[in-house]
Amino acid sequence: MAETETQEKETQIPTNLRLLLILEEVARRGVAVKPSDLIDALGLAKPTVHRLLQTAEAEGFLQRDLDGRSYGPGRRLRLLSVNTMSAEHLRTARLAILRSVAEEVGETCNLAIPDREGMIYLDRVETKWPLRIQLPVGTQVPFHCTASGKMYLSTLRQKMLDGFLSAGKLQPQTERSLTDPNAVKAEVQRISDNQYSTDDEEFMTGMSALAVPVQDGQGRLVGTLSVHAPTQRHDVGSLMSFLETLRQGADKLSSLLAE
Repeated sequence: MAETETQEKETQIPTNLRLLLILEEVARRGVAVKPSDLIDALGLAKPTVHRLLQTAEAEGFLQRDLDGRSYGPGRRLRLLSVNTMSAEHLRTARLAILRSVAEEVGETCNLAIPDREGMIYLDRVETKWPLRIQLPVGTQVPFHCTASGKMYLSTLRQKMLDGFLSAGKLQPQTERSLTDPNAVKAEVQRISDNQYSTDDEEFMTGMSALAVPVQDGQGRLVGTLSVHAPTQRHDVGSLMSFLETLRQGADKLSSLLAE
């Protein structure tokens, strides 16, 4: 875009709207964004974009990616998205869908969203069975050994997945946890192909789980819908009988996001 065109377009954007447009563009793309991408997309001048990015980074709304040049959502922007998702009218509708799924499968159902360090339970509906596994709303669980976490890992670009797997040792939660990066890669590929994920006592001994993706209008994962149960009632094989029910529930949750 020519400099004169950029200057003309920038003057048409109110000053107090420019930072919001940058945050919106970063969130919309779903990947780390370079300043040049924002300049091209929004028509803002280079000094303006760099100044606003510095402000957003200093205040915690954006953070630098591993390359040191690109920007992704920071802690405050992620928290903002969680609070938005938890708005009362949205949560009421989400819980109605979760209750419907939980009643059909007869076990606890969860809606989880990814954070930097793991998956966070945003909503849940408990089973009516006296024997249940307590993982309250707000609990953070690891990526590599949970059905929801592995579902999220399956959506990462190869570079990002490799970065996660090489960043540190994968801590075992049980004797069945996958801790070898190559084993996790193979599992993640299977999940990507099948569009569902399982946890066969990998996170907690005596617990099995099944998860499916909840996607936005662009087909990107925004969360996971999962069911978990004590192995006394359901192993992974028997949980698979609920796969279509979970997928239907995830479709309804996805449609809710688009409204």
